[in-house]
Amino acid sequence: MVTSESYTSRADKHGSPVAQKLLRLMDQKKTNLCALVDVQTSSEFLSLIDKLGPYICLVKTHIDIIDDFSYEGTIVPLLELSKKHNFMIFEDRKFADIGNTVKSQYKGGVYKIAQWADITNAHGITGAGVVQGLKEGAKEVTEEPRGLLMLAELSSKGSLAYGEYTEKTVEIAKSDKEFVIGFIAQREMGGADEGYDWLIMTPGVGLDDKGDGLGQQYRTVDEVVSTGTDIIIVGRGLFGKGRDPEVEGKRYRDAGWKAYQSRTKE
Repeated sequence: MVTSESYTSRADKHGSPVAQKLLRLMDQKKTNLCALVDVQTSSEFLSLIDKLGPYICLVKTHIDIIDDFSYEGTIVPLLELSKKHNFMIFEDRKFADIGNTVKSQYKGGVYKIAQWADITNAHGITGAGVVQGLKEGAKEVTEEPRGLLMLAELSSKGSLAYGEYTEKTVEIAKSDKEFVIGFIAQREMGGADEGYDWLIMTPGVGLDDKGDGLGQQYRTVDEVVSTGTDIIIVGRGLFGKGRDPEVEGKRYRDAGWKAYQSRTKE
């Protein structure tokens, strides 16, 4: 059943420090908008985030597409912007390997994701070991709390993430109530009767477009929030060709917050 509780009341009861922080931030800033910033240079990446920062609760990155990535030149200023505008960081890494491998990928390599990303995500394809591996990796490099989203459903046409796959991914999520904070999904994933309060983050949300010709399918803000989405993920709708990120950031923030208010009043 879709919850009608406020973000703050959910934060007060949540078992994850990361989820608590995010839910309270959302209420404080009155936004449930996550900006997906997929660009290829650090300067454009940081410029867009600085413009969108006042309107978002979360920024979603694909850090490995930045051509001139460096920790000092990309991540350090990103962390400064997160403090300036009060948002959290979600690296959309989509880990999908055995526990020992994802542990190394998460904490090390060039990107050192566990050091700076509040949240990351993983597929359930390799089983529950992916959760334990990532949790151990985070603990080895930082004392800051980290959270994991499981990929239960995708917004792309022809996705194989449905039915039994989704059900088994939900079961994997139950293996760690503190570290797994929710799902990338198109609707609520249940669990309330067992004491779980998962955050649902939904990509493929658009106020104008219906698709992109490469398999992406868009749903409206009102539609996704009414079916259980807590955070709307928007990318090209915010800064695509001809769009002003500050105008669109405010527009999507207002639409998302209005839909949330409608849900909590019902």
